[in-house]
Amino acid sequence: MADDVLTWLLDGDPALRWQVERDLLDAPPEVWQATRARVATEGFGARLLAHQDPDGQWAGGAYFPRPDGDPTWPEGEGQPWTATTWSLTALREWGCDPTALGDTAERLAAGCRWEYDDLPYWGGEVDVCINATTLANGVWLGVDVEDLAHWFPEHQLADGGWNCAWVEGSTVSSVHSTLNAVRGLLAHEIATGGDDALRAARHRGEEHLLARHLLHRSDGELLDACTTPPVAPSRWRYDVLRVLEHLRLAGLHDGTAPDPRAAEAVDRLRAGRGADGRWRQGPVERGAVWFDVDVPEGEPSRWLTLGGERVLRWWDAGQQHP
Repeated sequence: MADDVLTWLLDGDPALRWQVERDLLDAPPEVWQATRARVATEGFGARLLAHQDPDGQWAGGAYFPRPDGDPTWPEGEGQPWTATTWSLTALREWGCDPTALGDTAERLAAGCRWEYDDLPYWGGEVDVCINATTLANGVWLGVDVEDLAHWFPEHQLADGGWNCAWVEGSTVSSVHSTLNAVRGLLAHEIATGGDDALRAARHRGEEHLLARHLLHRSDGELLDACTTPPVAPSRWRYDVLRVLEHLRLAGLHDGTAPDPRAAEAVDRLRAGRGADGRWRQGPVERGAVWFDVDVPEGEPSRWLTLGGERVLRWWDAGQQHP
């Protein structure tokens, strides 16, 4: 990686900088941990924490802003990304220390309900992607979400994946739902150790994706989700960077080498790196945000460049030392 690209990455928000120090510079823990500790008090993390409601929610709702209307959500402008689930996920993924949120978990348990059937927040609901994110956020905040974790093996489809539309009768897995499910299960396993049933469910889900080389439908056709460039933040959607980032983390956790069936997806990711050593932002999803954390479509993205570089670093090291 060129020095100018590295300098550009290090000039980013502390939420990104600590990951550059850890994953690209191999800085000692005391260096990147000191940067990570700044997330709650500076930049993106501090700004998002300042938007939290007294009851522990953001924008007054679990998945959507409060029913009485949110002025940051213009009608017809797409899914809003300001409510509690999206805000917690951002803070977790930025590396915010959970202690900075105080008793948020307890406040959400007491007063936050899902828009679906008014269900209690930490119990999840019926949507795979929502439950996966809630599982990851729950273990991050120290909540007992074991019942929610075991919801996933119970709702895994026969082909090994998951689909948020299972409640409507779908029996064919979705790559979006499957990736979100295995990400949630991995976060739970890293935090708690998991168990054999949950680990087996995660591995089955990962196998479902790898059997299709991460890029193809069961009939061999290229997935629509892989025809557009990655975007940051990815939130819920499947793309080659997001799935490879998961496989990297899973491989490091499991102590396994990169699976050769991911090679085609790695080639596609590598091809997206520009001549200047940077990846450019894909089609950003519309919807209200508290503030922008990355660039408009077509501009060089620090978040995508960080992700792309660490995936290629992991992959190339695995090819040299299988």
